[in-house]
Amino acid sequence: MPGFLWCPRGRVTMSPLPSDERRCMHKLWLREISWPLFVFFSSDIEISRAQSPKAVDVLAKEIGLLTDEIEIYGQTKAKVRLSLLERLKDQPDGKYVLVAGITPTPLGEGKSTVTVGLVQALTAHLNINSFACLRQPSQGPTFGVKGGAAGGGYAQVIPMEEFNLHLTGDIHAITAANNLLAAAIDARILHENTQSDKSLYNRLVPVVNGMRGFSPIQLARLRRLGISKTDPETLTEEEISRFVRLDIDPSTITWQRVVDTNDRFLRKITVGQANTEKGFVRQAQFDIAVASEIMAILALTTSLQDMKERLGKMVVANDQKGEPVTAEDLGVTGALAVLMKDAIKPTLMQTLEGTPVFVHAGPFANIAHGNSSVLADKIALKLVGENGFVVTEAGFGADIGMEKFFNIKCRASGLVPSVVVLVATVRALKMHGGGPNVTAGAPLKKEYTEENLQLVADGCCNLQKQIQITQLFGVPVVVALNVFKTDSPAEVDLVCKIAKESGAFDAVPCNHWSAGGRGAIKLAQAVEKAANQKNSFKYLYSLELPIVEKIRIIAQKVYGAQDIELSPVAQSQVDRYTRQGFGNLPICMAKTHLSLSHQPERKGVPTGFILPISEVRASIGAGFIYPLVGTMSTMPGLPTRPCFYDIDLDPITEQVKGLF
Repeated sequence: MPGFLWCPRGRVTMSPLPSDERRCMHKLWLREISWPLFVFFSSDIEISRAQSPKAVDVLAKEIGLLTDEIEIYGQTKAKVRLSLLERLKDQPDGKYVLVAGITPTPLGEGKSTVTVGLVQALTAHLNINSFACLRQPSQGPTFGVKGGAAGGGYAQVIPMEEFNLHLTGDIHAITAANNLLAAAIDARILHENTQSDKSLYNRLVPVVNGMRGFSPIQLARLRRLGISKTDPETLTEEEISRFVRLDIDPSTITWQRVVDTNDRFLRKITVGQANTEKGFVRQAQFDIAVASEIMAILALTTSLQDMKERLGKMVVANDQKGEPVTAEDLGVTGALAVLMKDAIKPTLMQTLEGTPVFVHAGPFANIAHGNSSVLADKIALKLVGENGFVVTEAGFGADIGMEKFFNIKCRASGLVPSVVVLVATVRALKMHGGGPNVTAGAPLKKEYTEENLQLVADGCCNLQKQIQITQLFGVPVVVALNVFKTDSPAEVDLVCKIAKESGAFDAVPCNHWSAGGRGAIKLAQAVEKAANQKNSFKYLYSLELPIVEKIRIIAQKVYGAQDIELSPVAQSQVDRYTRQGFGNLPICMAKTHLSLSHQPERKGVPTGFILPISEVRASIGAGFIYPLVGTMSTMPGLPTRPCFYDIDLDPITEQVKGLF
């Protein structure tokens, strides 16, 4: 029964009362506890561990899932089967809320905590059904600089160590699928270089038990070649040659191997140096796993069949005639789908206050589209019912994650957002106002810990610009000021005043990190009101425009660039994709998240700059063109002092220490 009220009141221990104490069927009643019970805990992981999560099968039942619609992983996680969408197809959707942010410091400004705090406020305190939809964190930042992505303080997903480490294995599945395809590319080139047409044919279509037959994926390739024959013995020599030879041009290979670790020494490598590879040596690279096109596909797909078709369309290189070579041509589509068959199912978890969360997909916003999955959003929108709220998050600033949410994800899903929550901090605004550099791992300078109204006022230019970017899409925006203990009341009031004067529907200070859902009640009320406002949602550009013009629109209208400049390599790639019929796809810019421009050191609202496009890739399976801005890297590196220095395991209790 979808759309029922599942919300408790107040902070909870997540242990349901006996059934005879419940007042109604399907209503989640949890034991309330007085607020500052956990005040003495100092770290996120201590706070998480002090709360006992409800068994996930209990949570699933309380939000309306049937027993055969979940696959349980341990005590606190479960995969949700896509059959749920068919059962609930006639259920009206709830309201759709996107959490974005201003241009962040390297420390992050708390979009995940705002997302969690907001749903805790809606459900645990205002009795409104809500669901948070979050991305799975990459191991790269978890062990690198930024740490995990479960939220923090009293607004986080629990157990946070399970959220941040491995989860249900989706990123591992993506890594396996991605690297299987990479291996298939190099192996196919090697075999074509060292075998005759006849030898290739005999190996690709072997005689088994006296019979020779094409596999279904080979029959599909024959049809694409215009060959209607189904008996392997009837192909001519010319047809055999066309069938067995992909003739991949090694210089055009765009498919890279991936690993979910920040490893700067894999940014440029040489493969094929062993004698067994017979001199086939080429330069290649590793990307971080969450930059894989397969991750982007997971986030944008709408069904298992859709995912399989997208995987097959992935372009990995061109042949010697300049035509695209796909995963389908390599015969690996079915195997990729098998590796991804469980990853396509969203993972159900819970917040510290017992409200439901879907964790699914994890693309970065600076080098991918930066949003959680369409499937998680669609399932959650059905479960909350018509008056409920689904809160999802876009990575980094609104100029990056939010722009891609609207122009790529909403196009894929057909969903229309009700309101945008724009997260800001006094710390980040001071940085944009001319404050000293903020460096991960280094103490904050006094400008950030003492009141400085002038720095705040000067830095609000970035907040104003991000509000303007949101308004380009016609969606109401509520500013959530994530309050730190060093923020003065005057600074908080000033930010909220400027935000409202700049076109925000409302601007609300939030204390969810220290007070949980209770600290985000005013934000929840503002979001509820804003979601009922007139919505004139629109895309930023038409897909029919040329690739270069779509890039220019994003650069000028969103980033504030004077113009764009394509390198000769980028221009030739654009020309090739246009010739190959890929010109009508949306754009997914790979750009630094630390500035509106391509230069991380330029804070505030840079103007007058020319945005350099160094390279343009095509993610055809995911369905977008992928320009790289400046020197943008798709493989992060470890800093001098990574987070892993603080992470440890207690061998007696088996408890993880040091995660944040």
